[in-house]
Amino acid sequence: MRLSPECLHLLDHTESLAQGPLRTHQHTPGRINRPLLRALADHGLLPHLFRHEHGAKALDLCLIREALARHHTEAETAFALQGLGAYPILLTQPHNPWLSKIADGTAAAAFALTEPDAGSDAAHLALQAREDGDGYLLTGEKSYISNAPEADVYSVFARTTPHAGARGITAFVVPGDADGLHGEHVDLISPHPIGMLRFDGVRVGRDQVLGEVDGGWAVAMRTLDMFRPSVGAFAVGMAQAALDAAVAHVTTRQAFGRTLSTFQGVSHRLADVATRLQAARLLVHDAAIAYDEQDGGTGQLSAMAKLFATETAQLAVDVAIQVHGARALERGHLLEHLYREVRAPRIYEGASEVQREIIARGLFT
Repeated sequence: MRLSPECLHLLDHTESLAQGPLRTHQHTPGRINRPLLRALADHGLLPHLFRHEHGAKALDLCLIREALARHHTEAETAFALQGLGAYPILLTQPHNPWLSKIADGTAAAAFALTEPDAGSDAAHLALQAREDGDGYLLTGEKSYISNAPEADVYSVFARTTPHAGARGITAFVVPGDADGLHGEHVDLISPHPIGMLRFDGVRVGRDQVLGEVDGGWAVAMRTLDMFRPSVGAFAVGMAQAALDAAVAHVTTRQAFGRTLSTFQGVSHRLADVATRLQAARLLVHDAAIAYDEQDGGTGQLSAMAKLFATETAQLAVDVAIQVHGARALERGHLLEHLYREVRAPRIYEGASEVQREIIARGLFT
């Protein structure tokens, strides 16, 4: 699978930004890096999310995320969260004024799906949206929401019809400063904020409904089908960074009078990683291209891409640390950083077990 010259240019341009201008914006871990958001906008990456009426091409999104992840995981995550939070709005209200603020980096977005008792089984959401006059009142909780409680706007999924499973969920756009909306940080290993949200009768108007009433699950699934391959791209970028570091290390590191690269036990493990990494990249690109061409019906391919790429990245980082030895676990080392970063993608946007279930269901339908 060959990338077009335009795609290769996008990849190279993003890598140059990740290694240069974007690195100047330091911040406190666990908080939204707003200067970095504005830099992502100023250098044209955030606007790329809104290049078309219904968002960036999935392949473009994957190329940007891979390039950022290879050199600057914080910038990658900031970029991805803007897209994830904005996409339900873009799908249903492409002229919503929040989108221009997200695109120019002046508003931070978040995707609020997970709840304390509804993670992988998200169709059992309990956040209630009760009709009240010309709108709804939202009551309940969301948990482990990236960018919460600091986001300026949330794409929120709530239950409008009791006991209806996935068919009774509606999506809403909710400002972060809405009356009755409260939140707190959760102390997780993460460079960006992750928090809990409590909705105490938050009023939303009918104009804040994203799509159709009781049609929110379709909005959520279209969003996740779009972004799951790009989670795989994030993983591919981290895996490539780990492999690059490992190859550079074993080429120069001496042991028993020769470089580590001359030991078959070392070189063959890296060969296996390189092979899996290329396979993961091709799976990601295939799922993204299929989404762009079909705009739906690609859930199985998205699941395969996310599953294989995130599991491969975990392996790549582990092997790279093994060939480096203890120095790779020194705080501040690239591989120590990747070791912390690489674990979460196997859980969020559907854990690996959920991806296997999606793939398995596709085999028997």
